[in-house]
Amino acid sequence: MNAPAFPLGTIPTTVSVGRRRLVNVRQRSLLVAKMRTLWVLGVFVLITVLALLRIIYLGFTGATPRQIDLAGLLVPDRGEIVDRNGVPLARDFRVYSLWFNPKAMTEGSSLIHSPEEVTAKLVAIFPDLDHDDILARLRAGRPSYLRKSLLPEDANKVHALGEPALEFPLEATRFYPQGSMAAHVLGYVDSYGKGKVGMEEAFNDQLISPEGRMNPSVLSIDFRVQSALEDELARAIQLSQAKGAAGVILDVDTGEILALASLPSFDPNHVKPNDMVVTPEQAAQGEVPHGFNRVTNQVYELGSTFKPLTVAAALDAGTITDLGRRFPASPLRVGRFTINDTHRYGATLNVPETLIHSSNIVTAHIADELGGVRLKKTMESLGMNERPYVELPARGFPIWARGEWPRLRTMTVAYGHGIAVTPLHLASAYAALVNGGIWRPATLKKLAPSDVPEGRRVFKASTSARMRQLLRMIVQYGTGRKADAPGFRVGGKTGSAEKPGAGGYRRHSLISTFAAAFPMDKPRYVVISMMDEPQGTAATSYQRTAAWNAAPVIQRVVPRIGPLLGIMPDETRDIDTSDLRPLVPGETPNNETLRPVQRRRGLSGNQGPGGRRHRHRLCDRQPQGCAGHHLRRLSRCPLQRRGFHSRRDPGRCGRDRRTS
Repeated sequence: MNAPAFPLGTIPTTVSVGRRRLVNVRQRSLLVAKMRTLWVLGVFVLITVLALLRIIYLGFTGATPRQIDLAGLLVPDRGEIVDRNGVPLARDFRVYSLWFNPKAMTEGSSLIHSPEEVTAKLVAIFPDLDHDDILARLRAGRPSYLRKSLLPEDANKVHALGEPALEFPLEATRFYPQGSMAAHVLGYVDSYGKGKVGMEEAFNDQLISPEGRMNPSVLSIDFRVQSALEDELARAIQLSQAKGAAGVILDVDTGEILALASLPSFDPNHVKPNDMVVTPEQAAQGEVPHGFNRVTNQVYELGSTFKPLTVAAALDAGTITDLGRRFPASPLRVGRFTINDTHRYGATLNVPETLIHSSNIVTAHIADELGGVRLKKTMESLGMNERPYVELPARGFPIWARGEWPRLRTMTVAYGHGIAVTPLHLASAYAALVNGGIWRPATLKKLAPSDVPEGRRVFKASTSARMRQLLRMIVQYGTGRKADAPGFRVGGKTGSAEKPGAGGYRRHSLISTFAAAFPMDKPRYVVISMMDEPQGTAATSYQRTAAWNAAPVIQRVVPRIGPLLGIMPDETRDIDTSDLRPLVPGETPNNETLRPVQRRRGLSGNQGPGGRRHRHRLCDRQPQGCAGHHLRRLSRCPLQRRGFHSRRDPGRCGRDRRTS
C-alpha cells in the first residue's frame, strides 16, 4: 500500500489560496447584488413619494377630470335670460348639426354613393334645403356645414344613409323659446358665440362669466305684456297699412320697461341677412331693416305729444296761473312763417281747450311767454338732449338745436316740431309728467325696491297733479277719445307729425303717436303707441292721424294688460276734474258720446237720424250742428253730400274729426 502524497492533517498551499479567492468573489457578488437591490428599492421609494406628493398637491389645488366634465354638462356655455317672472326668453340648447367631412373615407371617393344620390336623399329628409347648393358642396369635397339644429329623429334618418362623411357633432346653440317676441330687446348670438344687438350684446360679458352662466339674467320685461303689445301693434299695422309701428310700456315709479316692441320684427332663432341691412334702393325709399329698433334707435318729430310738456313747464314757471285765461287762436305770423291749426276753434281758447283741441297756435303763445331758455331747460331735464337711458347698445341721438333758441324755434318745439327724439324719450318724459314730477332713467333690468334710482325733480308735485287732470280730459272730451278704455281711467295726448323728406315735409307721410298713462287717479304705467306712415284705410275712416290710428291701440292694449298688472277695471272711480269742467262748456264726456243712435222705425220723427233732436255721435250736439263747424238750425251735417257720412250713418262727420 502506497503512502499518501501529503502528510495527514495538512492542506496544500495552492488549494487554500484558491478557496480564499472563491470566498472573496462570492462576497463581492453578494455585496453588488445587495447594492443594486437597495438602488432599485430607493428609486421605487422616490417615485412613490413623488407620486404621493403630486396627488396631495392636486388634491389641494387641482380639479379632477370628473369635476370638469360635470361642470361642462350641467352649466351652459352662455347664461339664460328670463323675464321678470322667470319665464325663459333665451337659453343654450344642445343640438346635432350635419357636418360634411370628406376625409372620413381614407381611400377613394369621400362618398359611398354619388353626390346626386346623397343630395336627393338629404332633400327628401329636409325639404327646405337648397338642392343645387348642397350638390355643389358635396362635389367640391370641402368640409362644411350642410345644416344646423337637427332633431334627433332627423339625425337618425341621415345616419341610416350609411355615409361616413356625414357626421353629427353635438353643439350648443342659442334658442329663443318665444320666437320673434321681444326680438329687439333680446338680440341674437352670431356663429362665433358673441351677442349681437339687444341685451345679448349688452350683457355679453355677464352671460359668459362663471356667475352669469350659473344664474339667469333677469329682465324687467313681462312676456305677457310684451305679447299683448306686439299683438295689438301688428293688428294696427294691418288695419292702417302702416310701414311699421313701435310701442313701449313703462313703470312710472321705477323706470322699468315692461314691454318694448318694434315692428316689423325678426326671428332671432333664424336671423336672415336682410334682417339687419337694406339695399340702397330700400334706404332711398326710407325703409329700415327689420332688426332696426324704432323705439330706441330712430328719432322722430312726435308732434302734439309735446304740448302737455310745454303747458307743464309754463305752470311750473308761473307764466300760467289761471287755466281759464284765454289766448288768441287766430293764425300766428312769426317772420315769414305762419302757425296754423287744422281747424278753427274760435277766436280764443283757454288752456284745457288748447289741449283738448290740440291747438298749435295757442301752444305757441304759451311757449312764447315761457321763453326759450326755460323751455330748453325743461327739455334738458327730461333728457331730450341725450341718447335715451337704457342698456341697449342701439340708441339714437336726438336732433337737438344747440345754443340759444330763437323765438320761432321755441314755438315749434312747444308743439313737437324742430326737435326729434325717440319714443323712449317720450315715455320717460310722460312718466315724470304724471308720477309727481320725478324723472328716472328707463331700464331693462328688473329692479329691487332698494335699487330704484332716486331720480331728479323736473316738475312740481302740484303741476303733475294738474297735468293728470288735463290728460284725462283730453281722452274724455278731446282728440284722445278713441284711447279711452272703460274703467281704466286712461289719460294721454295724440301727436301727428309730417315726416321730413328731401324737399321738405311730406304732407301725406305721418308719424302718428299716442302717449298715455293709466289709471290717472293713481298712475302706474305709461303706454306709447306709434304708427309709421299709416295710409288711411276704411278701418281708420280714411284718416292718417293719431286719433284714428295710434289711439285705438291704447284702447285695446290697456284692458289686456291691466288685469295682468293688478289693475282691474272700475267704472265707479275716476280722477276728479270737476274744477276744470266749467272751462270746457258744451263738451260731453266720452262715455256719453258712445250711446247708439236710434234707427228703429216707429220712433217719432224728431228722434230719428234726421230729426231735430238728433245728437251727433262724436260731438253729441243738438240740431245746431256739429262742434267742428258750429252750424246752427241744421238737422244734419251738410257734408253728407260729400260722402263723409250718409243718412243711415249720421255720426261720421269728416270735419268733426279732431286730427292732432
